Amino acid sequence: MKICIFGAGAIGGYMGAKLAEAGADVSLVARGPHLAAMQANGLTLIEEGETKTYPVNASDDPAALGHQDYVIVTLKAHSVPPVVARMQPLIGPDTTIVSGVNGVPWWYFHKVGGPLEGTRLASVDPGDAQWNGFGPDRVLGCVVYPAAEVIAPGVVKHIEGNRFSLGEPDGSKSERATRLSEALSKAGLKAPVRPKIRDEIWVKLWGNLSFNPISALTHATLDVLCTDPGTRAVARAMMLEAQDIAEKLGVKFPIDVDRRIDGGAAVGAHRTSMLQDLDAGRPMEIDALVGSVRELGRVTGTPTPTIDTVLALVSLRAKMAGLYGN
Repeated sequence: MKICIFGAGAIGGYMGAKLAEAGADVSLVARGPHLAAMQANGLTLIEEGETKTYPVNASDDPAALGHQDYVIVTLKAHSVPPVVARMQPLIGPDTTIVSGVNGVPWWYFHKVGGPLEGTRLASVDPGDAQWNGFGPDRVLGCVVYPAAEVIAPGVVKHIEGNRFSLGEPDGSKSERATRLSEALSKAGLKAPVRPKIRDEIWVKLWGNLSFNPISALTHATLDVLCTDPGTRAVARAMMLEAQDIAEKLGVKFPIDVDRRIDGGAAVGAHRTSMLQDLDAGRPMEIDALVGSVRELGRVTGTPTPTIDTVLALVSLRAKMAGLYGN
């Protein structure tokens, strides 16, 4: 089984190191100093106080790697459409694209059934680049839970979590999902195959939709923004609007909104990924985490006044920093 991780930064590097340790046939696509360090010295993983280095097959040229059984995409959502053409050499007749990307996935309405079947989402797949370039039948959903960071080129520090939930768009327990689950489990990762992957997508998105932009606007860590009465109220209003949308789409939430916010507070003084990107001068995941939910509000005829307001504010904040091009 050949597995390629496309976008082997923090999360992709963590997964790649674990797969390499388990003896999997894994290759990593990366770029810049991080790639150069992996090619020269291997991939170093710091986990639970231990530091191990693994020789890995790392490249910035997909054509050099050939067809894969699985291509696991761990890029930021806005980075995927521009590289679909570059990824084509990895894709053979039976290749599965594993979408380990935050936010509403571009394939959301594939095999969902009902009147919205096949609906395309411009906010996460402008020009239908992925829908046409990959094809939705290739896709296996994935919700990514681990936290990790690249602390130096070629060095990934695992912070917490080891679960990568998998799910077919149609909810079936397919052979391809089971095979990948087994490979990830062999590598010491949790990889359950879920019959309702969209439910998990929404529970994670619930927090990302609200906590990320509020933190970018206020520079507050999770413990502060989830307990301050004003920002907690804003987050709660955004989440209730999103819940209304999701429930119209058939999603069932296993917890209520206040428990979800309390869970965010319990994480502690964590700087969200959007705040980290703002501080580091990296493009921010506004469309995938916030704009996509607004688009789904329009699709379902659901008002999203708080989401619209926060989206307008964080979009301008990012534009003023030169980190948002739309």
